[in-house]
Amino acid sequence: MDRPSLPTMLFRGLFRRCAWCGGRGAFFTGWTSKVAHCRTCGIGWRRGLDGYELGAAAVAAIISMGPLVFILGGVMLATWPDFPTVPLFVALGAGGLLLPVLLYPSSYTMWQAVDIFMRPVEAEHFADGAAPRGG
Repeated sequence: MDRPSLPTMLFRGLFRRCAWCGGRGAFFTGWTSKVAHCRTCGIGWRRGLDGYELGAAAVAAIISMGPLVFILGGVMLATWPDFPTVPLFVALGAGGLLLPVLLYPSSYTMWQAVDIFMRPVEAEHFADGAAPRGG
């Protein structure tokens, strides 16, 4: 089977779907509880690498903190030179605490998309060792 395009896999990952097959809630049985393999196609979410979570943490930082930086810059430009320091600190602080929790599952599935894009999928990456299916 051909690998889906990176935009397709990232879009699937954004909505907590398996990047490879698009299966709903593929790896998550709860908000933070994961299973080792997609429940639809059987691909493993780690694919045998130690430190896989570091990539997912980087994606989580980008998708949760990136928008906060843009919001901060926009508010500062719009209200310069007297920007509302305390409300801005409270709102962005709350966003900085809540967004990583809310986007935790998406960060893992989006990182899986990037990982699949960088490293080809092989039969050994699936739960039963069968050829890749889904898509």
